[in-house]
Amino acid sequence: MKKGHEILEVDGIEIEVSNRDKLIFPYDGITKGDLIAYYEKISPVILPYLKNRLLTMVRYPAGILEEGFFQKDIAGYFPDWIDRARVEKQNGSVTHVVCNNTATLVYIANLACISTHVTLSRIDSLHHPDQLIFDLDLDGGDFGPIRSAAIKLRALLAEIGLEAFLKTTGSSGLHVLVPLDRSSDFGAVRTFARSGAVRLSEKFPRELTVEQRKEKRAGRVYLDVMRNSYGQTAASAYSVRARPGAPVSAPIDWEELDDGKLDSRRFNIRNIFGRLENRGDPWEAARDVKFSLENPGVRLAEII
Repeated sequence: MKKGHEILEVDGIEIEVSNRDKLIFPYDGITKGDLIAYYEKISPVILPYLKNRLLTMVRYPAGILEEGFFQKDIAGYFPDWIDRARVEKQNGSVTHVVCNNTATLVYIANLACISTHVTLSRIDSLHHPDQLIFDLDLDGGDFGPIRSAAIKLRALLAEIGLEAFLKTTGSSGLHVLVPLDRSSDFGAVRTFARSGAVRLSEKFPRELTVEQRKEKRAGRVYLDVMRNSYGQTAASAYSVRARPGAPVSAPIDWEELDDGKLDSRRFNIRNIFGRLENRGDPWEAARDVKFSLENPGVRLAEII
């Protein structure tokens, strides 16, 4: 075995890992070994949000101070025991990792896969998402307007009969998620999300916008619905993000928006386990909630 390599046994599978002392987050002293240990420990919590979804790996082999890259297509050196799914694309196909077990998480973490991005649909029905996501973002460091935007969006969704769940992105904003029953395809879901975002931005034009171009947002919170498209991905719940401090995209309860200290990077690989021990997973209830957009779509049209 090469110097700096060792064998970990996970799920009864031997995985060769290398250079565990390599700094991936240099300013925070967080190594690749820390990243591997995080994903191994968090696996019972994160796996339900990865299971049977196409995975895109966000890799930083030289650490976050160097340029990383997105990897969708599984490489030839990946072991056969890793689940995968082949999907057609224009002029060919892509074979994605499907992360259904702890061993796969450890394997990709050893490749310096910091973030796990997944599709909003599952592999048994790729064109029918089981979640709708609004991505709330604002240029600058003020998180207050993002919290306010999330509350307004939740109220709109409740008015038309939908329950929403919330998580920090670990980057700069919040994700507001609605679990779906997969009765609508991506086109219908995106149209619904766009209609809702437009309705809200028209009601609060000084605070919210659907303008994609940053120079036209004028300091307003951007209601981004573009992830609700076939082939698009979002950072999964409990994914690490390639930002200083190794922040984690963390599900939160709505009442936590009252905490003035909350921001998108509040939770990280060092404090998330204490949080889980004290509060559990706020999204656990979302797994049993599924909504159709048929009636909410009618109600939304009536208030537009």
